[in-house]
Amino acid sequence: TKALGLLIEMTAMQIKKGTITYNAALSACEKGKEWQQALQLVLDMAGSRINPNTITYNAVISACEKGAEWQPALQLLGDMAARCVERNTITYNAAVSACEKAEEWQPALQLLY
Repeated sequence: TKALGLLIEMTAMQIKKGTITYNAALSACEKGKEWQQALQLVLDMAGSRINPNTITYNAVISACEKGAEWQPALQLLGDMAARCVERNTITYNAAVSACEKAEEWQPALQLLY
C-alpha cells in the first residue's frame, strides 16, 4: 500500500517514526486486509521501542478480523492485558468478529464473560 511505502521511505530517509505514524500504516493494512503485514508492523514497533496504544491494537486486531484470523487477534488481546493497554468496545468487537468469521464460537463466547 501507499502508506507502507511511505513508512519505508521514512526509514530510508532516517525520519523518526512514532506511534501515530505506525497507526496510520496499520489502518491502511486493515483497510487492505493485510493482516500479516499489520502483525509485522507491530513487531517492527517493538524493535524500534515504540509503544503500541489502544488504537494500534484495534487496527491490528481489526486487520486480523478481516482475514478471519482469530488466533492472532486473541493473542493481541492478551498482549494488551499484559502491557496494561486499555481495551475498549472496538477491541472486543473486532476480536469477537474475528472468531465469528472463523466459525470459532467458543472463544468468542469466552470474550463475552
